[in-house]
Amino acid sequence: MSKSIEELMELVDKMPDEPAKSGEYILPELMAIAVAREVRNDDIVFAGTGLPMVGIMTANMLDAPHAILIYESGICDGKTMHVPMSVADQRAANMSSTLGGLIDTFGYYLQQGFVTLGFLGGAAIDKYGGVNLTSIGDYYSPAHRFPGSGGNADIGAMAGRTAFIILQEKRRFLERNDYTTTPGWWCWDFKTREWKPKKEVWKDTPFADCGPDSVVTDMGLYRFDEDGIMYLESSHPGVTVAQVKDNCGFDLNVERVKGKTRAPTYKELFVLREFVDPELIFMPLKMDYPPAIQSIIDR
Repeated sequence: MSKSIEELMELVDKMPDEPAKSGEYILPELMAIAVAREVRNDDIVFAGTGLPMVGIMTANMLDAPHAILIYESGICDGKTMHVPMSVADQRAANMSSTLGGLIDTFGYYLQQGFVTLGFLGGAAIDKYGGVNLTSIGDYYSPAHRFPGSGGNADIGAMAGRTAFIILQEKRRFLERNDYTTTPGWWCWDFKTREWKPKKEVWKDTPFADCGPDSVVTDMGLYRFDEDGIMYLESSHPGVTVAQVKDNCGFDLNVERVKGKTRAPTYKELFVLREFVDPELIFMPLKMDYPPAIQSIIDR
């Protein structure tokens, strides 16, 4: 698209704020925009590489312009125009408020309780929101060893709320993980040697009420009930509730399903495609706009 940034900016408000039709967007775009909708305007967001960065940048340009993004590498409140390739990509430092390091991001922003939203991934998740990034099978002789926590456990335990982005398979959505890297709403109590609600185990700490808030997969959007158990809020367009249950390793609560996940609007897609990831760093391809939208662009 041979238009200047200024010309593209003028087009944002001309884009219809109505949902795109099936076949006009791809699944990764739906997931990224579902993630973006989790961001509130006053959030301080700790995001990792990939769809989390795409989501927060989309939110910044639409419904959450005052949300502040923190990268694990130490960049705080950057105003990059295109999504960085990683949390250490110096494009993320453009117009940033501060440039620090791990001590700042983890020791100050996170452990002091300033982070209100964390965006994380995982290899597997259990029905309480506990995430495994460590190993499958016995810890000392695993069938498979993963890279490990990185900052996942810290962010998941201490951010006010956490949104997870995970591909859905029955082997990834479990009753209980083989190994818990990041605790969910139920934790192992080492004193009593039993599983208990996190609010009991972490009682009288600043982080007792911090934990998973939502999960975005390639099949649906999930939240957690008052007992800290995951339930399905919406299945994505083209995905049935039965298909979701077939790809879940525990008895998933589907009684609270509100319908289908809202499709991306043309405005959201335009911002994502033309401003956030025009280089297709994280999106696999760029769809053509329908004729009515393309005519607005071409005027």
